[in-house]
Amino acid sequence: MAECAQYLYDSNMPARPETVRSYSLYGEAGHLPDVMHCETIAERSVLHDWELAPHRHDRLHQLLLMRSGGGMARLDHDELALAPASLVNVPIGTVHAFAFEPGTQGWVITLADVVLDELLARDPEVRRALARPWVGQADAAVDELMSRLAQEYALPSPARALVLRGLGATLLGWAARLAARDAPAAENLAESRLLRRFESLLETHFGDHWRVADYARELAVTPTHLSRVTRSVAGGSASRLIDARVVREARRHLAFTNLSITSVAYTLGFADPALFSRVFARVAGCSPRQFRRQLEARTAAGA
Repeated sequence: MAECAQYLYDSNMPARPETVRSYSLYGEAGHLPDVMHCETIAERSVLHDWELAPHRHDRLHQLLLMRSGGGMARLDHDELALAPASLVNVPIGTVHAFAFEPGTQGWVITLADVVLDELLARDPEVRRALARPWVGQADAAVDELMSRLAQEYALPSPARALVLRGLGATLLGWAARLAARDAPAAENLAESRLLRRFESLLETHFGDHWRVADYARELAVTPTHLSRVTRSVAGGSASRLIDARVVREARRHLAFTNLSITSVAYTLGFADPALFSRVFARVAGCSPRQFRRQLEARTAAGA
């Protein structure tokens, strides 16, 4: 498959490892050297007899579109059949594996977490729809969009990065629509409403360093119930979503301002810059300094 900060199919990956492994694209531990990564399903899976063992990507989000062939996908604990027009959403951190029919054709698009944050900064509903793994049925428009994206990715055309970002954002939006269309009718509306209220409070108070208990008290629920709902609907605990929102804001400051790392920490309400660096590293997988250097390297490379 495709990838970004975490390898999808390492060419040296055994077909059946004893433990779930985490990979980086091209063996790197940092972010994608490009806006995204795009390749065919066959490009790597053929190297492993069309079977990819369970693995995960801590910093990568992937979308796979099958054009022909078939197979099975394992997403966390679910095993799902794949057929022509299957669109597979693989969120960051999802343990996944594939067994394709020989000759299967399609594409894999991989986006780094930093690019995903950039594209979805103002779209919490899209982020929520893409936070859980699923397999849906794509239409001709998605197939055409994937084809166009693959063409743009392969050519060193003018404004390539801008066009790839635009096509990538469109793909994410259409995938979110597909997720909403195919969502079970029995989905708990009360849980969805609670999550939206939590997200609204989070936007207001993430800089105030509210704990899960603070949000739960404001929402008139227990911390345990709040985290159960966020795991069910958004794919992560309440504390994880809180930390992710803080780090998302930190990334923006690191990327778009000249503030020192210490100043960014104080701006986000951290009295101790060392604590800020630890929280950032836990969520982002690298220190604030490393993150800024990676962005500078991408900019220098013309990404």
